[in-house]
Amino acid sequence: MINEIQKTAEDKMKKSLEVLRENLSKVRTGRAHTGFLDQVEVDYYGSPVPVSQVASVTLLDARTISVKPYESKMAGAIEKAIRDSNLGLNPASMGDLIRVPMPMLTEERRKDLIKVVRGEAEEGRVAVRNVRRDGNNDLKRLLKDKDISEDDARRGEETIQKLTDKYIAEIDKMLSAKEEDLMAI
Repeated sequence: MINEIQKTAEDKMKKSLEVLRENLSKVRTGRAHTGFLDQVEVDYYGSPVPVSQVASVTLLDARTISVKPYESKMAGAIEKAIRDSNLGLNPASMGDLIRVPMPMLTEERRKDLIKVVRGEAEEGRVAVRNVRRDGNNDLKRLLKDKDISEDDARRGEETIQKLTDKYIAEIDKMLSAKEEDLMAI
C-alpha cells in the first residue's frame, strides 16, 4: 500500500513537471516558433478552437509567423484573436495570409515575462506540494486505520518528502534556464 501511494505521488509530480514544461515553452523568447500561437483560441461556429485547427501556421523567417486560414472568411476572426491575446502581437493581413511579426523584446517586457515565468514555476511548486500533502494524508489514514505501523508511515513520509525535494529542485532548474534564455539578447 505504501509503495502504491509513493508511486501515485511520483506520477502526479511528474505530470506537474510536464505541465510546467509545457507552460514555460509558451512564454516566448526572442525567436518565433509555430507553437507560440497554440494557446490562442478563435471562435469557430460558436466554439473556441486553437488557431492551428482552423489555419496553417508556419514560419516565414526567424521573426515572422504566417497564418493561412483554411476558410478565407476566418481571416478576420483569427487576426482579432491573435491581437486580443495577451501575447503582445500585432498581426497584419495580406489578402488571405496573416503575417505575425515578433517584436523585439524590450528590457521591460523581458522583466514582465520573467515575472510570468516565476509565477508559473510557483504554481508548479504548489502542485508538487499538494501531491505531497495528499500522499501524507493517505499514509496518515492508513496509520489511523491501523493498516500500517508508525515506522512505516514515517518512512513513507520521508520518501515522499525526498520526491518533493527532487521535483522542486527540477522546477528551480527549469526556471533558471528559462530566465537565462529570456535575458539573453
